[in-house]
Amino acid sequence: MGLCEQVYGGIRHKGYRVPTPIQRKTMPLILAGVDVAAMARTGSGKTAAFLIPMLQRLRCRDPGKGVRALILSPTRDLAMQTLKFTNQLGKFTDLRTSIIVGGDSMESQFEDLSDCPDIIIATPGRLMHHLTDVKDMTLRSVEYVVFDEADSLFSMGFEKDLRGILRALSDTRQTLLFSATMPSQLKDFAKAGLRDPEVVRLDVDKKISPDLKCVFFTLRQEEKLAALLYLVRERISSEEQTIIFVSTKHHVEFLNVLFREEGLEASVSYGAMDQEARMIHISKFRARKTMLLIVTDVAARGLDIPLLDNVVNWDFPAKPKLFVHRVGRVARQGRTGTAYTFVTSEDMPFLLDLHLFLSRPLRPAPTEEELLKDMDGLNLKIDQAIANGESVYGRFPQTVLDLVSDGLKGVISECTELIALEKPCANAFRLYLKTRPMPSKESIRRAKDLPREGLHPIFRDVLRSDELSALAFSERLKSFRPKQTILEAEGEATKGSNQWLDVMKRKREVHEGIINLVHQKSYIDPRPKVIICENLIMLFYKILQVLESLLEVVGKKRKSESFRDEEYYISSVPQNQHLEAGLSVRDNEGFVENRLDSAVLDLVDDEASGMQAQKSRYHWMKNKFVKLNSGDRVTATGKIKTESGAKLKASATGIYKKWQQKSHKSINIGGQSSSNYDEGRTSNTGGYQRGDKKFSGAGRGRRSIPNADVPSEIRNPEQMQKGRQQKAKELLRLKNKSAKDGKFPSKFQRNRGGEGDGKGRGNGRPQGHGKGKGFGKGNGKGPSKGRGGKGKMKGKGAR
Repeated sequence: MGLCEQVYGGIRHKGYRVPTPIQRKTMPLILAGVDVAAMARTGSGKTAAFLIPMLQRLRCRDPGKGVRALILSPTRDLAMQTLKFTNQLGKFTDLRTSIIVGGDSMESQFEDLSDCPDIIIATPGRLMHHLTDVKDMTLRSVEYVVFDEADSLFSMGFEKDLRGILRALSDTRQTLLFSATMPSQLKDFAKAGLRDPEVVRLDVDKKISPDLKCVFFTLRQEEKLAALLYLVRERISSEEQTIIFVSTKHHVEFLNVLFREEGLEASVSYGAMDQEARMIHISKFRARKTMLLIVTDVAARGLDIPLLDNVVNWDFPAKPKLFVHRVGRVARQGRTGTAYTFVTSEDMPFLLDLHLFLSRPLRPAPTEEELLKDMDGLNLKIDQAIANGESVYGRFPQTVLDLVSDGLKGVISECTELIALEKPCANAFRLYLKTRPMPSKESIRRAKDLPREGLHPIFRDVLRSDELSALAFSERLKSFRPKQTILEAEGEATKGSNQWLDVMKRKREVHEGIINLVHQKSYIDPRPKVIICENLIMLFYKILQVLESLLEVVGKKRKSESFRDEEYYISSVPQNQHLEAGLSVRDNEGFVENRLDSAVLDLVDDEASGMQAQKSRYHWMKNKFVKLNSGDRVTATGKIKTESGAKLKASATGIYKKWQQKSHKSINIGGQSSSNYDEGRTSNTGGYQRGDKKFSGAGRGRRSIPNADVPSEIRNPEQMQKGRQQKAKELLRLKNKSAKDGKFPSKFQRNRGGEGDGKGRGNGRPQGHGKGKGFGKGNGKGPSKGRGGKGKMKGKGAR
């Protein structure tokens, strides 16, 4: 790739030999100076993909240019990891890196920034805090900007901060955006912040592995629990690892408790879960200590389990891309795997949309009657269809579901946790159905006309031939529609006169024609029929002539009523616009927008607050609608949201000024070298002032004053005033302490009584701040806390 010796040495020291796919695709583009929006899962080598070109571009330290690279990370942990990685790859360069994250001392970060680093790795909240507090801090010198894990940046609510940082950057920068997925908010941000970006994607959306076996089961919503337990116990081996995708975090907890009651240990993960607990559960699953992992889509982003065997879609994914992301965890690198998907009647339009997206045929499983007629032939055809890439959907055996359901009812009724979780699950699923995207109208229409499916071919070995005959009879019974009403059937059975039978006969005589007409319409041949008739063609031409004459009349009328004078009217759209658009070589904006649109993947949140925010994106505030940021009901104006979720004031806090006075330094990272802060130095007249002495400004050929940058030891008026205030506070503290202990400092007399025998009450006031001394002796026995004495007080101010 033409890297310099220092950068290449860092890569060899790290132990890299061959670049990963995301590095092979993005690094040549980044080295060429192009803006890039790249999407790949966590752990695919994205960090090195933007660090190596950054080090190649910066190469050596140049403090005079200021900060030249900025990397934004969503969390403190990821920023620390990026810093460690930057130091390893940049081992043989002299570049200086500074990290600005929440939780660290602001003063220590000021110290790092005062050294004018070349690279800043920051979280958006703390960086905005610095930009607001330090007025001298600017990002105009930044040439290289990276938004790392940008989808997490937006999901954590940093959109407002990111747009503020974007406005503070220069227009000549190179911007890179790396993420695992592309939400719609991130697409809008990329269109606004990147100039003609190249979109690089490693998630091949329209392809699933040929080694992946897709199984679709049709069943009712209330049968999903029984079907899942049967799959986990009977169909999936105990040596195989399985991920179960559900819609909400309440379902995760419900299934976890249910598996625990059934003696199955599972790991869990969802978006609202504590990060440390989530890592513990996923680590146990990776180490194969647990064989089941229950997750939501929000928590499943970037999850990489190399030896995964199965995926179970408990709830059908709302988008085809989401299905590909889920099942893409299985059957990788030559391994085989299975994806089991539960499909309810409401999910059938989504199933049709999915197969249109994948361009794969979909067929129902043969019914029981068809199997009884030719079982071997149909089974052979189904096997060939599956081998050719076709998908088959079929029913779950009802006998199996009934057996498992009976045991489930007893387990749920005896467990208080499951009873308490049933209602939250139902409410959350209802809200999930409201917030998930709708399928296409064409698929909704087609789903109503789908033929009836039979038993899924995977259950051939479950049922015997006699059970298959019983199922065929029950299915025929379900589809049976009698030609007679119950009144007519009873009349014929009794073979007698019945008034209701006569009524039904008269009604049938009246409405028989209408009923037959409806039946004929319902069984019309859908194939188009072509009728050629000369009379119809002549009639068609006459209708066209009448329409043309009507259009001419209407056009003349509109032209006469129009305010435009066609001779002088200038339209805002050129008349030859369509010709110019057709001759254009490339519509960059439209091309990029289409690429970004195709990459968008919105995920439905797994908790109620997130789903409610997706349902209502706008909120009425005072006199207008305000767009909300990722789950906040009302965004507090004028506040900065940190990576921990805390909101801080956007106004200056004064921490920088206090640090400035304490350290005598300043931050200037906008392209000039940092200078020491010295209140005794003035540059208004072009000279220096050190204490009471003034020096004229050095001309172009004059030598500079030795040690001019050393801070002066002579205090200025502000520092003297501050010292006096501190001294007065210390004196007040000593006085309060002496009054409490009954002891007197030697510098003043306090609470002494006048002349007496030491038995009276001391009424002296603390006015004795003079230099007098008291030489009387005596032991005060009165209630006064001061000392009484027989002697006299001498000296100014002693009393």
